[in-house]
Amino acid sequence: MKAIERRAREQHQDRASGAVRGDLMARRPFVWAFVATAGVLVALGIAAALLSLSGVAFSVFAAIFITLGLDPLVRWFQRRGMKRGYAILTVIILFVLVIAGMLWLVLPLVIEQSAAFIRSLPQLYANLQDQAWFQEASSGSGGVLGTIYSWFIGIVTDPNTWATLGGGALNIGIAILGGISTGFFVFVLTIYFTATLDASKAAVYTLIAASHRARFVDYAERIMQNVGRYLSGMVVLAFFNAVYSLILLTLVGQPFALVISVAAFFITLIPLIGTVLTTAVMTALTLFVSPTAALVVLIAMLVYMQVEAYILTPRVMSKAVQVPGSIVLIAALAGGTLAGLPGALVAIPVAAGILLILKEVVVPWKART
Repeated sequence: MKAIERRAREQHQDRASGAVRGDLMARRPFVWAFVATAGVLVALGIAAALLSLSGVAFSVFAAIFITLGLDPLVRWFQRRGMKRGYAILTVIILFVLVIAGMLWLVLPLVIEQSAAFIRSLPQLYANLQDQAWFQEASSGSGGVLGTIYSWFIGIVTDPNTWATLGGGALNIGIAILGGISTGFFVFVLTIYFTATLDASKAAVYTLIAASHRARFVDYAERIMQNVGRYLSGMVVLAFFNAVYSLILLTLVGQPFALVISVAAFFITLIPLIGTVLTTAVMTALTLFVSPTAALVVLIAMLVYMQVEAYILTPRVMSKAVQVPGSIVLIAALAGGTLAGLPGALVAIPVAAGILLILKEVVVPWKART
């Protein structure tokens, strides 16, 4: 009876509010139109403000994810008997040294090799055309293979291509400056979040009702620990892949082994498909050296993929939440569509966190009800 009476009161209130709105439209149509237009303008203004802050929000989330990836290293030092304050300081120093080393040693070499690679592509293609296997493959395909390679080399070596992709030289410069400023912002935020992670989490937990706080803290800590293990594990696997690729490409005589290995590091951060993509790219680029070298790279990378799948990944990712392959592909595609490679990298741990919530919260709740 109470439910019926409450439903009747709600229906009566709805009819009364509808009558008021209709009366306002009939008596003061201009006032109603002005209010409606003002509401639409306010909504559009809020949407525009949120859109303009998307870059800042992305930087904050990126710093949070990097911090969660560094937290397992802090806990590792703690398990070795180091106090948390000293462990945090040690991790921050290591993080600063790694970034500084990359900017000081690796980045100049990568930029130099990238520029040299683009400049030498026409000569590499000319040498490729002189090889007997390429001539046979090109003639066997009716000249299609040679046409495709020639078109690709022309596109890559044309400066207008890069200017067009970047929206012009001015936009490229603005994008580079924006990337540097964003990277510095993320770097500073990561240091701050790493140093104040416990205090920040405690402040957030105080916003939760006391009756639900213990359960919320338990789930939040488990989710953050799993996401942190997932991120740190992916970085370790990508590092192994990059070092292996650098050694392999150097042994087969690839002159641009460093820049290819650095690219392989970032691509391999995308699980399931990252190693496959790097294998295909490395094999194709090594064809400029010789078909034998490309075959060696292909076989060696196929062997490494088996070692990574059955030895490295189970050991490194044993304590991290497992993400099904289909979810990885969907998350990577969605994140890449929204924000490129960084979006794909961030989307996968987000998917891991969502899966953990479903497993630990939703499924038990459905089982109880």
